[in-house]
Amino acid sequence: MRTVAVLPVKRFARAKQRLRGALPDGARQQLAAAMAADVLEVLCGFEAFARVVVVTGEPAVAEQAVSCGAHVVADRDEAGQSAAAAVGVLAAREIGAQRALLVPGDTPCLQAGDLEALLGRGEPVVVVPDRHGTGTNALLLTPPGAIAPAFGPGSRRRHETAAEAAGLKHAVVDVPALALDVDTPDDLAALRAEGRLGPRTAAALAAATAQS
Repeated sequence: MRTVAVLPVKRFARAKQRLRGALPDGARQQLAAAMAADVLEVLCGFEAFARVVVVTGEPAVAEQAVSCGAHVVADRDEAGQSAAAAVGVLAAREIGAQRALLVPGDTPCLQAGDLEALLGRGEPVVVVPDRHGTGTNALLLTPPGAIAPAFGPGSRRRHETAAEAAGLKHAVVDVPALALDVDTPDDLAALRAEGRLGPRTAAALAAATAQS
């Protein structure tokens, strides 16, 4: 099955606003950049993906994406993760994807083995919840337009409801490496306690700790 990964990445200057109290602006932007780079490297290196689609308005991410062979779509509106994911899904369909995996750029614990287990699922809609169990940190759709992405607070239930309304089988699958995204100071503390991090993220956290 031709599977395409979709990775939306917000401009670093606008990313992680809720971390302002925990990190200075420079460190916050460096962490966002490091996490996105680590996730992109894993996706681009995973042979089961026919292509990686990156939706971004951040020039540094676009440059890295092109260098690793990803297809870049400009996020001109920057209307949020759901809108960017929808743009990515459309691009995936245009390049012949039969299935799409929507992944956020702030899950730097991700490794290839986590993707192998997830792509083994056969349901048309697979929801990967966040560590709180209420949000969605990844969405596997067969075909890519099976349901519309609707990320944000409470999105796990929205995605389940959308699948039910469409008459599609769905599953909620816990993937620890995708459960930890970084939006709040509590998330940041959990990330610091995590032993398995991408190299750029680990370096950015070390630098931020040295500055504090």
